[in-house]
Amino acid sequence: MDTGTLNYCWSQTLVAGLQSAGVTHAVISPGSRSTPLALALLRQPGLNCTVIVDERCAAFFALGIAKASRQPVVVVATSGSAPANWLPAVIEADQSGVPLILISADRPPELHAVGANQTIDQSRLFAAQARATHLLATPYPEFDPASLQHLARQVVESACWPHPGPVHLNQPFREPLLPTQRIPAKDLPAIAVTRSHLQTEPDACRQLLDDLHGRRGLIICGELPNGDDDATAIARLADHLGCAILAEPLSNLRFGAQRSPAVCANYLQWLPTDAYAEPFRVDWVLRFGSFPVTRKLQNFLAGIPEQIWIDPWPRISDPQHRLNRIIRTTPAEFCTTAVANTAARSDDGLRSLCLQLDQAAAARHFWPVNALISAAPGGSTLFIGNSLAIRQLDAASGSGEQPLHFYGNRGASGIDGNLSTALGIAHARGSVIALVGDLTCQHDIGGLANAGGLNAVIVILNNNGGGIFDTLPQASLPEFETGWRTPQALNFSHAARAFGIGYQVADSEEALTCALKLAINSGGPQMIEVRGF
Repeated sequence: MDTGTLNYCWSQTLVAGLQSAGVTHAVISPGSRSTPLALALLRQPGLNCTVIVDERCAAFFALGIAKASRQPVVVVATSGSAPANWLPAVIEADQSGVPLILISADRPPELHAVGANQTIDQSRLFAAQARATHLLATPYPEFDPASLQHLARQVVESACWPHPGPVHLNQPFREPLLPTQRIPAKDLPAIAVTRSHLQTEPDACRQLLDDLHGRRGLIICGELPNGDDDATAIARLADHLGCAILAEPLSNLRFGAQRSPAVCANYLQWLPTDAYAEPFRVDWVLRFGSFPVTRKLQNFLAGIPEQIWIDPWPRISDPQHRLNRIIRTTPAEFCTTAVANTAARSDDGLRSLCLQLDQAAAARHFWPVNALISAAPGGSTLFIGNSLAIRQLDAASGSGEQPLHFYGNRGASGIDGNLSTALGIAHARGSVIALVGDLTCQHDIGGLANAGGLNAVIVILNNNGGGIFDTLPQASLPEFETGWRTPQALNFSHAARAFGIGYQVADSEEALTCALKLAINSGGPQMIEVRGF
């Protein structure tokens, strides 16, 4: 078999193995050395492939698909600096538990360390973030297809369980890269994999809740990546324990007709600075999901003497070093066991106090967020950018009956790749409304090239630079404007026109509400620049 055909057969076997293990999406960046892989992916029936020129945008786009689908997405690039552009998205996938399968094409061993063009050491590019790294052999004629298919299934498993995240495969190829004959696509039978959840011991659960009995507690929920089952179970547990829930937007507990009456969304208005002062005294807290976003909730949490975190993944979320117990199971499993094996508790007064304070303290008025929440149709998917946007949403969104689902990149909390992630979510879920800052948009402006054909409304909060720094000590520096605020001169209307995106500008709540309704009804990619807030 000639080298080009061998490369293709090898790649085809690997791709078929990935698909049989459950992969349905791939994002490809064009390049020469990756030709066998790209060709195998593009020719594999039933595989949804998206081609994106910019590797950084491609990786974040794949991250968005994987966030929304909760399934691993393949990302492919050529050799050299190309896969290095994946690193920010790989860091986010690692930190937030999103499954990605990264396949970097490479030069063969004889071209390394001899000055060959577009050749770097790719073996350790993602060693600190990857759940596993596989340095594959250059394709050889006597390879065993079953062995390569087994590897593919192992890779999918590593990306999904027990701690979802990125897996890196480095694949060298010798030239020529094109096959000389057409090889029929492989259609392997699907592999059924049953992944067991970590079980909560009823006796241990009962003992924990007995220890908390007679003392006043709260539930605090950050971002919950596992979906609606966790949110529903946490709401049931709060009713069972007679306690309130302080729910951040990314917990997805604030909106929907079935939301718990125990949910507090306006806590930033009324939380005391001392969590142990009467009449508010809090003795313990059950934490679910990621660590809180806002400083006020973080500071409040630091004063609570007993803290229990329920999380299934082998990670730690305890920057304040305050956790007393960690229970390794899913929120849904823990809550179900707790409700089934312990007696219901009555409200000890703290729940009533929290709900009373929450209802009396209306959400802060930040009109861009208020307009967004009121204009978003029920069932909408929203992506919220980092920096000020997520904090303004936390303070101003309140709660409501319309079902809304929120996403964000809170693993490493960067402003890089936010647009591309949102577009990946739109690709997976059919539509998205993204709320991002002007610097966040500029940082990923190239991602707009991939918006064509997607129902994506991008709302840009243009506050002329890094507005979040206005709230930080750097604001007092004489170099503040130059080194931190960094106002930019980008004309977003020109950017929208360059990428074929509809554009509107809004400078009031009424104008933004009208613009959102028009953009949503028009379909396709739309941009709304918000000024004057």
